[in-house]
Amino acid sequence: MEHLDPPARPTKRLETRTIEVVPDEERHGTPRSQFTLWFGANMQITAIVNGSLAVVFGADPLWAVIGLLAGNLLGGAVMALHSAQGPRLGLPQMISSRAQFGVLGAVLPLCLVIVMYLGFAATGTVLAGQAVDGILHTGTPWVGVVVFGVLTTVVALLGYRHIHVLGRAATVLGIIGFLYLAVRLIATQDVATLFGTKPFDGATFLLAISLGAGWQLTYGPYVADYSRYLPRTTSARTTFHCTLWGSVLGSQWSMTLGVVVAALPAATGQGFLDNQVGYLGDLSGGGVIALLIYLVIVVGKLTVNCLNAYGGFMSALTTVSAFTRERQVSQRARITYIVAFITVSLLVALLASDDFLTNFKNFVLTILMVFTPWSAINLVDYYLVSRERVDIPALYDPSGRYGRWNVIALGCYLAGVAAQIPFLAQTLYTGPVTKALGGADISWIIGLLFTGAAYYALTRHRSNAPEHMLDASEAISDHQGEEKHTSPS
Repeated sequence: MEHLDPPARPTKRLETRTIEVVPDEERHGTPRSQFTLWFGANMQITAIVNGSLAVVFGADPLWAVIGLLAGNLLGGAVMALHSAQGPRLGLPQMISSRAQFGVLGAVLPLCLVIVMYLGFAATGTVLAGQAVDGILHTGTPWVGVVVFGVLTTVVALLGYRHIHVLGRAATVLGIIGFLYLAVRLIATQDVATLFGTKPFDGATFLLAISLGAGWQLTYGPYVADYSRYLPRTTSARTTFHCTLWGSVLGSQWSMTLGVVVAALPAATGQGFLDNQVGYLGDLSGGGVIALLIYLVIVVGKLTVNCLNAYGGFMSALTTVSAFTRERQVSQRARITYIVAFITVSLLVALLASDDFLTNFKNFVLTILMVFTPWSAINLVDYYLVSRERVDIPALYDPSGRYGRWNVIALGCYLAGVAAQIPFLAQTLYTGPVTKALGGADISWIIGLLFTGAAYYALTRHRSNAPEHMLDASEAISDHQGEEKHTSPS
């Protein structure tokens, strides 16, 4: 299929690349951009809320911080392994998962990915809308939500390069703003006395680990979208570490702040539980400083919301292209997908429940249930089974090497989801194993280990990978000399 747009160049116009491979001549940047993007995307208020949940649901602040750190490191390592695929493949993350699930089979996790992005975009927009309203003083929350939605649309339309610029701005502003809030906390509260007030509790400690891991793992389906423009020769190890430490340091800083404010005495801390944005404004001292803190909140949320919108439209486009066999779409179609996604997320945000904290905790843990098996299959196949060898043109061809459906991958995926059910701790359902563990949710661990082991055992001797990585030009000559591959379905 011919390109519908001329090659993208590093100018100020809208990005033109979508689900196709980024050509070598358009690759640019260094892995340091991954650090600032993910650090800035995690220095934001939703991460503060996520950290506070560990204390809200019973953990001692000391063990909450340790558990969150352990979860961030474990989940961050998995997420960063996905990021390291970007420079090698030059593809959006979910397109590459067709190598495991088949061109049509990948649609199943894709649909769930889109729901995840909508959920995070909507819940983040609620908080960011409050911050926008705090700056504009409209007294009408929905106005802030809509203004924030417009800002998200503009940056998402501009695309990859501008999202990275926003990430750098969020990093600088986040460090300044969150450091100031930390100093204010230490100056106005006896923070040291908050830690070690409760004995160690295994269930709440595991909950803290799950909250940290879940936060990181949910980036997995789109993290490579933001490393795919790096030069092909970029070190995978360096990309891994820049992504890992940017994401872990940013999220841990934010979550630790959430732990502290949630642990404050009820007379002080209740304000945060009732009004997260307003509480941080008051903590800053009010006045002009509060407006600046609201600006920090908006920029941080804008960064991650653009990631959600960008990843959401890519996932929707990947889903549709599985049936249309498109490899590239027009700029008009790209704009339509982005605007449609953000419009739906705005509607969800405007209709969101007031019981934000509980709903958010349940949402994060539920999302873990469906994404850890996908992550396990993608990583085991790419690094251990296929050994980083992918037939890139076949990812767009349902009749090609990877076929329409990969029954083994889909079976392992569904089995991985089912295996987690006895270990769930949700409002509507608590598994029997979870009850025996005192309420600790370890379903994500089961999802990763069980699914990864099952997939490896069933596929290690029947890999469908080419002898080496195939790009478009290599695939033509390679396929001419080969017999047609049998579909894995």
